[in-house]
Amino acid sequence: MEKNNEKMVEVIGIRFKESGKTYYFEPNGNIAKLNDYAVVETSRGLEFGKVACENKQVPESELVPPLRPVVRIATADDIKKHEQNKKKEADAFKACQEKIVAHKLEMKLVEAEYTFDASKLTFYFTADGRIDFRELVKDLASTFKTRIELRQIGIRDETKFMGGLGICGRPFCCSTFLPDFCQVSIKMAKEQSLSLNSSKISGACGRLMCCLRFEHESYVQEIKMTPAVGSFVKAPEGNGEIVEIAPIAGTVKVKIGEAVRTYKREDVTVISSPKKNNKEESDEEE
Repeated sequence: MEKNNEKMVEVIGIRFKESGKTYYFEPNGNIAKLNDYAVVETSRGLEFGKVACENKQVPESELVPPLRPVVRIATADDIKKHEQNKKKEADAFKACQEKIVAHKLEMKLVEAEYTFDASKLTFYFTADGRIDFRELVKDLASTFKTRIELRQIGIRDETKFMGGLGICGRPFCCSTFLPDFCQVSIKMAKEQSLSLNSSKISGACGRLMCCLRFEHESYVQEIKMTPAVGSFVKAPEGNGEIVEIAPIAGTVKVKIGEAVRTYKREDVTVISSPKKNNKEESDEEE
């Protein structure tokens, strides 16, 4: 099938973790319903995932080749095997922790993960630097009799794996609905007039909170329409200087003499704007 001269391909979207990315697979004759479970072929082997997107047509340009197939919609036996794998992962996690201590390695184990067919066992860990875990891998391979992979992850990934509650009282965005980490900067906090105290704008991972980006585009648009702090303006009660702005509310506070009054931004006229600092601020992107 073609649309606008571009080839369209039928796919099924599968997600392997609740807040993970959705990957496209070739249906292979299968008809999937939302929230079904499916067994699919991946570069790591057979994997068990959840249907996040039913059969649909997408432009071929949106796909990353090769497009691997859905082996089957999961049966009751497949679901049971997946649950057994989860129990085995818990045992593997405990065993690996003990071996890390025995090998005296400075690393923190975060998660153990089997492929659906148990052909591969991956351990995720964090560490301050590079770790020589070759002997640990040999020890684990001889214990579990399967292929072993140790993968070092960052502190944000660790928080996504572990989950928890943010300062808002809700579960972490990264472990519930964010499929990818986005770049966040101090500049975003400044534009939203938030405290620049790191303890107030940092998440449990110690990095700037992902939610700083959620309203960023709205703030950027509103700031463009709002006179800057330091602007000299003509207001209904006289001329004065803008000392504070509320872009989302569309208001400005103007100091006229000793009094400070609040106006809608469309009720003031800019006479002169403050000079911009040519020195660019560091965004401190995360």
